Amino acid sequence: MNADHAVDTDRPIATDCRLFDCVQVNLAILADRWHGEGTHLNLGSVLRFRPTPGPTGLPTVERSVTEQLSDMAPLLGLAEIGQERTRTGEPPEPAPGRYIVSDAYHLPWVPYAGQRHMEHSFLLEPHPDGAVVVDGYHNETPWGSARPLTRTLDRTELASAVPEAATVVTFAPARPAPGTPTPVVDLADDAAVDAYVSAYAEHPDRVAAFDRLTLETWLLARSRRLHAAFLCGPGGPGDDPARDAHVAAWEALAESVYVGYRRVARGRAEPAETFVRLAAQLRRDREVFGSAAAHHVTDGESAAVVVPAALRRRVADTVAAALAVDAADVLGARSLAELPGFTSFRVVDIIERLERDLSVECAADDLVPENLHHLDGIGRVLVRATHTAPHPAPARTGGN
Repeated sequence: MNADHAVDTDRPIATDCRLFDCVQVNLAILADRWHGEGTHLNLGSVLRFRPTPGPTGLPTVERSVTEQLSDMAPLLGLAEIGQERTRTGEPPEPAPGRYIVSDAYHLPWVPYAGQRHMEHSFLLEPHPDGAVVVDGYHNETPWGSARPLTRTLDRTELASAVPEAATVVTFAPARPAPGTPTPVVDLADDAAVDAYVSAYAEHPDRVAAFDRLTLETWLLARSRRLHAAFLCGPGGPGDDPARDAHVAAWEALAESVYVGYRRVARGRAEPAETFVRLAAQLRRDREVFGSAAAHHVTDGESAAVVVPAALRRRVADTVAAALAVDAADVLGARSLAELPGFTSFRVVDIIERLERDLSVECAADDLVPENLHHLDGIGRVLVRATHTAPHPAPARTGGN
């Protein structure tokens, strides 16, 4: 293995990896390494909504690796100098600028290992100990957190991580370095929006529809945050409160869809407002990222619903147990999102524990981030679930 261009495993990854999916992120790292920090924002220059037929019969905004590579390389100043498909049992060799796409199910450093088959990228470059993996993926998953890392592998470990065929692309820095591209907004019309939303709203397999929509809304939310970051970069129009609010609304919708998926998978009612919100967000993209001015409207919560002190404490204790933190920290937090370990995956655990312990079923349309990120918001959801302020059930003994 060639170690002449070994990667410095002690150097932190400076790229803001939270902006990217698992195919984009490691090319963004290469671009920043070769052309300077901030080059990664070029990937946000294009905002697109052009769904195509997906493999499950549902439309998708997810694009193939081949399509993404052809679009990304010029924007990031990456010159492709070789591409191949390895064979099973022949793991790829490390090289400078070597980019791998393989099955995340076998990669021991990502939470998907042993859990889910899906395409995932990483860089595989020379190191004196064999090879070094650079993987900038930053995300929360049902099986734990993925965070940017560098990790050395010997030949045995590499063979175990990539036991099957993989796509191997080798890049070099293109010259001249890329400039700042012109923003491109490519959004389908209202008819396409309606067709996309209706396909998910009317699909006969509700679990499959919500499962797929979880990924769709995650991709849509992350691409909008990336486009907003590009617009705020050097030479961009700067901060825009309406744009920030719209991006936050996308992320809240993606979280709500995941919560809805977990509910539907357990045979519970689905949130009726999901598809209304999805259509509204897609239409609002044109207002916020086009030339029209946008205005943010906050729904807020009803102050008329009073949460009894005993119920509030019960919620705090349940949150504390789910996150392994002190109840005092929960009671003192302005937002539950401030607490370590709080994610949409933990939200589902918290609500399910409370429903089980209090013998209630929360309304699906109440289970939105606006309610679930605050102690009193969860309390109001529980009160509404019974139509009267309930008395907390006696404390359970043993187990969760």
